[in-house]
Amino acid sequence: MNLFADLRSAVVDALGRMTAEGLLPQGLDLSAVAVEPPRDASHGDMATNAAMVLAKPAGKNPREIADALAVKLLEDPRIQAADVAGPGFLNLRLAPALWQDVIRQVLSAGLDYGRSDLGQGLKVNVEFVSANPTGPMHVGHVRGAVVGDALSRLLAFSGHDVTREYYINDGGAQVDVLARSAFERYREANGLEPEIREGLYPGDYLIPVGEALKAKYGTSLLDQPESVWLADVREFATAEMMQMIREDLAQLGVEMDIYSSEKALYGTGEIEAAIEELRQAGLIYEGVLEPPKGKTLEDWEPREQMLFRSTAHGDDVDRPVQKSDGSWTYFAPDIAYHYNKVKRGFDQLIDIFGADHGGYVKRMKAAVSALSGGKVPLDIKLVQLVKLYKGGEPFKMSKRAGTFVTLRDVVEQAGADVTRFIMLTRKNDVSLDFDFDKVLEQSKDNPVFYVQYANARINSVLRKARDAGIAVDQATLAAADHGQLSHAAELAMLKKIAEWPRLVEIAARNNEPHRVAFYLYELASEFHGLWNRGNDELSLRFVQEDQATTQAKIALVQAVSVVICSGLAILGVTPVEEMR
Repeated sequence: MNLFADLRSAVVDALGRMTAEGLLPQGLDLSAVAVEPPRDASHGDMATNAAMVLAKPAGKNPREIADALAVKLLEDPRIQAADVAGPGFLNLRLAPALWQDVIRQVLSAGLDYGRSDLGQGLKVNVEFVSANPTGPMHVGHVRGAVVGDALSRLLAFSGHDVTREYYINDGGAQVDVLARSAFERYREANGLEPEIREGLYPGDYLIPVGEALKAKYGTSLLDQPESVWLADVREFATAEMMQMIREDLAQLGVEMDIYSSEKALYGTGEIEAAIEELRQAGLIYEGVLEPPKGKTLEDWEPREQMLFRSTAHGDDVDRPVQKSDGSWTYFAPDIAYHYNKVKRGFDQLIDIFGADHGGYVKRMKAAVSALSGGKVPLDIKLVQLVKLYKGGEPFKMSKRAGTFVTLRDVVEQAGADVTRFIMLTRKNDVSLDFDFDKVLEQSKDNPVFYVQYANARINSVLRKARDAGIAVDQATLAAADHGQLSHAAELAMLKKIAEWPRLVEIAARNNEPHRVAFYLYELASEFHGLWNRGNDELSLRFVQEDQATTQAKIALVQAVSVVICSGLAILGVTPVEEMR
């Protein structure tokens, strides 16, 4: 179903024949040979870089290789022209029948068009969100949640065995702060004035937690010292926060497969086991770190502590895993957690982190490399900030949260589908402006509207055809005479549809779900352009007097709808059939 992959196979086959005839040396590495759309559509339908990437290892001029390759490819009836351009690129023009047959492929496969076994069942763990369980999710978590969920859907669509995982950071000091903050709301629920001192969480979201504590404990904790109630309140408040986070994620359409707890690593021997594994590999030692950048010896106290020799696996400096007082650093449980994932048999790990975790990337990759013997790759995607606007002004904080705009604020204002799509209109490592007015306006400048409008228009065409008594079921449209679709604008539409399987493969290989959103906007633009041309050229209108012609044209737009719906499913967005 991937026309670009089929033509690459034709190129590789032709190169094999050239090798057999002595035109190329034996043993050339063909992995870098690609077939892709040309930068300028006027140059052809596809282009291959074969001559360019093989020239040096073959010891030949690239144009010489390209000329010989063109002769071989022209023996294939699917290829109508093969022209050498520039230093040795080869532009190909294909028989229209190949593009026209794409409709049959799309309508026969339905929403599975573009699905592949690229991943070959590899087990991939995608960890995302992993927000501290100290309050509701904020807008930064929204973007990370959408990126992680869309990536998981993309990888599953591409033949990977995906596990979505949330790592609960419930082992640090922040959960003690949560417990103390919740206790003040518990006091408030019992009629006392809460003391929300500096350093505690001030949001109103803890008021229900205080009331729930009162329902469970009554007044029994009021006169008790912190040492008596801290552990119980911490566990209770953390559970309440995680329930809130689960509800937030559900509003966004995100469902996790596994919730893992940092706290569960302590006292179980897992941290010790991970560190011992590194020690056995000769990567743990007692040492003194150099002063951090910007620090002088006068304001830096060197002290001996347990260090991980992360520089042996690509890090800039070695990292402490245990403090001089014997307690673990924050890095140690993270090492143990990733070691746990390695032991669970995952073939690849992906972490979606916030922008403030940039300094964590190399050390975490070094740890996974060391603990897996370099066999399990770790890809870390950093998600940049989201800036919210409304009425041209920065969107104000949520009083309920106390310090930030919550996920619920965003979803209630814009809706889950709009929120998800817009969060993928920029690459994850680029900051994103989210303007509530613009994301809801009905214009070409609003990508989610533009894509949804294309699908709604297609459904209006289908309704019109049905009303006229024309059969437009998938089987009938798949069997229509697609050879009638010979206009340049129709062929351009078909070529864009044919890019979908290739686009999915590229996006999955690079762990970049935003490519799907970009493609859908381009596909919608191509469709709207074809629709508008039909206003002036009657032959391009989708409903014609001749039923067979109508079915061929409707088959084309139905194929567009199939790809739009498939792409939106990867993004986690529900397609609309009618705009209101």
